[in-house]
Formats: sequence, structure tokens, C-alpha cells
Amino acid sequence: MSVTAAAIQPSRPVRLALVGSPNAGKTTLFNALTGSSARVGNYAGVTVERREGMLKGSNGQVIILDLPGTYALRGESPDERIVEKVLEGKLAGEAEVDGIVAVADATTLRRGLGLVRQLLSHRRPTILVLTMIDEVRARGGRIDVRGLARQLGIPVVGVVGHRGVGIDQVIRLLRDPWHWPQPKTWPPADEDPLRRFAWVDAVCKAVGADELPPDRRTDRIDRWLLHPVFGLVTLAVVLIVFFQSIFTWAAPAMDTIDAIFTGLAAFCRDVLPSGWLTELWAGGVITGVGSVLVFLPQIVILFTFVHLLNDLGYMARAAFVLDRVMGWVGLQGRSFVPLLSCFACAVPGIMATRTIASPRERLATILVAPFMTCSARLPVYTLLIAAFVPARTVWGPVGLQGLVMLGLYLLGACTALLSAALLSSTLLRGTPSVFYMELPPYRWPTFRLLIRQVWGSAYAFLKRAGTIILAVSVVMWCLLSIPRAPQIPGLSAAEQARANLEASVAGRLGQAIEPAIRPLGFDWKIGVGLIASLAAREVMVSTLAQIHAVGNPDDYEGLREALRRDIDPITGRRHFTLATALSLLVFFVFALQCTSTMVVMARETGSWRWPAFAFGYMLSLAWVASFITYQAATALELG
Repeated sequence: MSVTAAAIQPSRPVRLALVGSPNAGKTTLFNALTGSSARVGNYAGVTVERREGMLKGSNGQVIILDLPGTYALRGESPDERIVEKVLEGKLAGEAEVDGIVAVADATTLRRGLGLVRQLLSHRRPTILVLTMIDEVRARGGRIDVRGLARQLGIPVVGVVGHRGVGIDQVIRLLRDPWHWPQPKTWPPADEDPLRRFAWVDAVCKAVGADELPPDRRTDRIDRWLLHPVFGLVTLAVVLIVFFQSIFTWAAPAMDTIDAIFTGLAAFCRDVLPSGWLTELWAGGVITGVGSVLVFLPQIVILFTFVHLLNDLGYMARAAFVLDRVMGWVGLQGRSFVPLLSCFACAVPGIMATRTIASPRERLATILVAPFMTCSARLPVYTLLIAAFVPARTVWGPVGLQGLVMLGLYLLGACTALLSAALLSSTLLRGTPSVFYMELPPYRWPTFRLLIRQVWGSAYAFLKRAGTIILAVSVVMWCLLSIPRAPQIPGLSAAEQARANLEASVAGRLGQAIEPAIRPLGFDWKIGVGLIASLAAREVMVSTLAQIHAVGNPDDYEGLREALRRDIDPITGRRHFTLATALSLLVFFVFALQCTSTMVVMARETGSWRWPAFAFGYMLSLAWVASFITYQAATALELG
């Protein structure tokens, strides 16, 4: 039954659904319309994410629901099927929408109008927002927006979302949705696809969309970046520059932050009354949290590169170039995007697999996603590499530390692909599905947009440091401080502190698991860090910092120096050597040391069976690989 604009009651909040294809600029438009009011959750009974926000200036009377990107209303993936259910009012726990805000890329209007036609068949008040309208003008084209509105019978607005052009006009329309014009004739719900395509061709011809000159700049760049050989070479160069910058550019800021927190802990011990409260503050909070915040400059560089390359349009090209490689291991290029997202965090990366239509490929991608090196591993990698890998150049500006970091990322990525190949040929046999992806045009993001994206990612890191890592740091300090060993006459303060550390709950726990990790070159201190890192991988760094601060509070000069100077008082041997560092690095490449990741895996797969399987086989692989690394490094006299 038709739902007319007059049927919308302004006495209650109006719900408008934002619908568009991937890469159409829908998310940018949603952010511009809702500001900071957006709330993120899941649809009831399913794992698909939903975003909802209040329209700016509507006093809470207009709610915008950002639906997942889709190319058609008969979708294949979980994300796409949700769109149809929400629009039809068939999703349990989801209120019916009153109107539709269709979003289409003006540069690919022919593809977008097919979806708009299907949306109109729902006979709900609808408007069309054309994004990238500036790209059309830059290429010498012109779309008759008013003519398009007459053809469709609905309001049409052209916008440039990231620059705010046209946003005010859209907001004015959305404040009064019950008076939107409507088509004189609604298209049938079961329209023949051939008739729909013919209609799209006729409309595009009438408004000038079929005369848009090709984007020759994009075509020229794509000839290189999409080349099977030069495309891979370009990707390799991008990765080398990326990892070199992590060490080169971040080092001064990291050293400054490290000195600040080390000095602050020492200052607190000097000026505050001696006692357990001062030690909790200095050795637990400042040393624990500060040892992780030291890596904030590298996190900022990491996310700056990721967001910049994604906004430029390069990430989609990288997925296209790697599609052949993904096919060899039983996946497809679409799996590349979730795996790439895992470089930031495995949790959103696993959630991004919802765009994969094939259940087999989706499960395979979820199971191998934790191998991709997330930003939580970065503090561990940086600490060990900076402390034990010589800071020397190998070739020109390329340094050894950056190459080691790149090698760790490649090791994780290659292991993910090999694991996918093994799973696809054994537990998850099947034929790879067809891969298609729209390549967005190249465009420079605005500085404001880039800063907002990087700040959002950095804030998430700071939030973890101020919540999870802070809480674990306080708990670990307590476990490292109680009980204390009996006072032994003749022991120096440092020796008594080490005795207290070994007698603590954490010390005894570490000593209990030491026989299992001793073949890897790990002592009980590393064992304590491994257990603590199950809460969050970064906690490994804060735990090691606390262990050395608590064990030697009068002579703590920073974690890197403490690791280098950590000597067994009985044997005179160093606890931490290059062989130990390499073994621990390899262990972190393979082990699934993240409770949050396992929880999300269980939620996305609907069972704890697959997270348990992933944890078991990744832990076994980590132990074997770490053992081989340590034994080989020791044989080469690196330890």
C-alpha cells in the first residue's frame, strides 16, 4: 500500500533511511547531517552494524538511519539483505522508516539510478542527493539537476559532502519531509530489469549524464597502479616508505614522551610520601600507562597513512591488484579490504567481512584476520626493535629497523594467505565467488577530514590507554607487589625489590608457566607479560615496564634501557638478548593475544567453536615458530 507524505505525523520523530551504494559518499553525508550525535550499535538479532543520528537543528525530531552500502535491493551479503528488510519493515525490533534519502555518485549516475528506481518502488517519500558533483564539473560535464528532479518526480540536490557544499539545502529538506514532492507514477516492485535499465538510459540521456567525459587522469594513473607487475612494485614501495616513516619520523617525539613519563615517575617518588600509594601511582599508573602512550606518535603516523591512502582511492586499487593472489588461496579481492582494516584493529576488520556474500569466504577471512598486524602489536614491535635491532642503514635511506618491521607485517600477511589456502582446501572447501568492486576516482581529502579521521583513531588508542590499559596496569601492579618476601639482612634495596617481585602473585604465576616458555628463550617476566596481554596486546609493554620499575625502582631509566640491562644476578647472563627479542616478535606475529578479537569472532560466527579453534591453532603455531626462531638465532650466536 502506498505511503504518502501526508501520512507522516510530525508529532513524533521522523525516521529517514540513508541508502546508497558503497563509495557513493554516504558516510560523509551522514556525518555532515548528524554531526556528533551518531550512535553505533547492531540490529536486533544480527551482527550487522547500524548507525543512527539526529539531524542537526531538528531538535531531535528527525532521525537519520545510515543503512549499509548496497548496489541493489536483492542483496547477497548480510549487509545488503538488511537494507531490504529495514525498508520493508520486516526486521524485528526496528521501527518502520518514514522516508528515504537516496545517495548516488554523480560521476557514476547510470549505476546509481538503478538503485534509486528500486527505492521508489517502495512508495515512500524519497529525495535524491547527488554527491561528487564537483568531480562532474572538473571533468567538463554538466548534469541537469532540475531536469533530473522532473524526471524522477522527487527533490534532487547536488552536494560536495566533505566541503559542506549543498548540505544546508539538504538539511532544510529533511526538516520538512512530509511535504516532499512525489512521483505521479510509482515504479512497480517487480519491474523487469531490462525495462529498468532502459529507463535509466533514457533518464541519463535526458539530463546529460551520458555525455560525461571519461576521467583521463584516473585512467592514466590506473594504467600503472593496476598493472600486474608495476602495481605490485608500487604497493611494495608504498609499504617500505610507510614502515620507514614509522621509525624515522616518530623517534624524536617518542623519545620526548618517554623522557617526560620517566621523569614524572621519578619526580613523584621524590616529592610524595613513601608508601604503597605513591608506588601505585608512580610504578603502576604513570609507568604502566606512560609506557604505552610513548607509542602515540607511531599510531598517528600509521593511521595518517591508512586514512590518506584510503581517501585517495588507492586502497581499492590495491585490492584489485591483489585479487589474483587472493584467488590462489581460495579468497577474493573483497577479502582484502577487511584484512587491510585489521592493520588498524582486528575487531572492525572482522566486522567488515559482512560485505562478503559467500559464507565460506567470510568464515575463512574471519579465521585468518588475526594474523594481520594490528596497531596493538605496534608498541611491542617498536619496543623490541628499537632496543635490540641496530639502527643502521641498509641501502640509501632504508634502515634495518624499518625493514625488520616490514618483515613482521609481511610475515603476518603471508601467514594469513597460507592459512586461508589451507582452510579453503580442507575445512572450507568451495569455489571462489565472483569479485567485483567499484574503483572510486582519485581525489585529495580535505585537511579537516583527514585530521578528524586520524584524531578519531588516535582517540580510540588513548581511550584504551585510559581504560583497559589503566585498569590492567593497576591490577598488575597489585599482583606484582603482593605478597612481599621476608626482609633478609644484608640485601641491598635493589636485591630486596627483586626478591619481593619473585615472591609476588604475578611472579609465582610467571614462574609456574616458565617451563613451557623456557624453550622459546622467555623467562617468567615475559610469561607474566604474555598472560596480561590477553586483555590487550599493548599491555605487554606496560607490564614489562612495571616489572622493571617495581624490581628496580631506584634506577629505572626507561623500558628500552631496562631491558638491555636486565641481568640474572646468579648467572650473570642477560635475560633479554637479540635472540629472545626475535623469538618474542615472532610469537606476537602468530599468537591470538586479544580477548576482544575472540569475542567478536564468536559473535560474527555465532559460536565459540571457531574462536577456540583459532586460538588453539594460532597459539600452537606461535610456539613452534618462536622455538625455531630462538634456536636458529642462538645457533647463529645472535643471543
